[in-house]
Amino acid sequence: MEHFNMYVPTRVVFGAGELDNLHKQVIPGKKALVVISNGHSTQANGYLERTKGQLRLANMEYILFDQVEANPLVGTVMAGGKKAQENSCDVIVALGGGSVIDAAKAMAVMATNKGDYWDYIPSGSGKGLPLTNNPLPIVAIPTTSGTGSETDAACVVTNDLTHEKTGFGHPLLFPSLAIIDPELMLTVPPQFTAYQGFDALFHSIEGYVSNRANSMSDMYALNAIEHISRYLPQAVHKGDDLEARSHVALGSYLSGVVMCVGGVTSQHSLEHAMSAYHPALPHGAGLIIISKAYFSRMIYRHACDERFIQMARAMGMSEATIPEDFITCLERLKQQCNVADITMSAYGISKEEASVFSTNARETMGRLFMLDRIPLTESDCIEIYTQSYR
Repeated sequence: MEHFNMYVPTRVVFGAGELDNLHKQVIPGKKALVVISNGHSTQANGYLERTKGQLRLANMEYILFDQVEANPLVGTVMAGGKKAQENSCDVIVALGGGSVIDAAKAMAVMATNKGDYWDYIPSGSGKGLPLTNNPLPIVAIPTTSGTGSETDAACVVTNDLTHEKTGFGHPLLFPSLAIIDPELMLTVPPQFTAYQGFDALFHSIEGYVSNRANSMSDMYALNAIEHISRYLPQAVHKGDDLEARSHVALGSYLSGVVMCVGGVTSQHSLEHAMSAYHPALPHGAGLIIISKAYFSRMIYRHACDERFIQMARAMGMSEATIPEDFITCLERLKQQCNVADITMSAYGISKEEASVFSTNARETMGRLFMLDRIPLTESDCIEIYTQSYR
């Protein structure tokens, strides 16, 4: 019999309009640090005011932290943690995309623990120190469908001084509550809808082909792959389609569960290395760029032929009989979502950086390479980058 360990303790309230029911939920605190991005959409679309209104209805105090970048930096999470501590906040409410929720988790750590955030990072130049105190509890309100961070107990932050972009996980970083309201995603621009949707899709694709896949993670992964691949094009081209947004949001949530019960593979490590050096590169865009070369290599080595066939069928090719059909479906989906022509060069990446990225990926997020069914060598990684380069 196979083994799996499933622990996903977050209470999830899913559905259109559910933000308006936040005040009815159990919020684990009396004073919140409300964390949003350094952009304007959350405020311009009224989501911040609605959230504040819900906190007032719940008789809660709050203060705002609005400095989170698209790829959150260690200095930013240190500043947020300090603000929460100095203002005696006892809960963090993250309103935004995956970067905001990830940053909020890191702030929850630093609001209660001393030193530098990187002291607790267990890889690369981190010191791997254990937490002395429990992080603050977190309420996650995603406004995008991508990372699944509202579901899991991990976060990714970039150390811009050392060019390390890596994850940190702790069981107490599972949000205590997540409000997944697809209405908040109606205003995401088409390009970023695609990037975020592919990020969520790759969580389940990688989870399905990883060596930690199991019957439980498979159930979530195939369901997520079907929801996202069949509805993402509609969400991209008709952003106000609430049904399409709801399916993609559900797929993103399910993909987050996949990461809890199974795990993603080295494709994520390879991308994080790219955006660690080029922070303007959206994570989802980087994954799209390297995905064909990455999965083609797995197929060429017959890592798990039947699983690629099953994924192709979940993506709509009912007649799929060979693993290469998965690549056909993947490339077709890119075309449908207008992201087939993204290039590394457009983000200032040079072909000569492949070896730097490869070394960084293995040193900074080497643990994900351990989840690959067939190990990738240094030269394999370099070839994936060079084959993907345009």
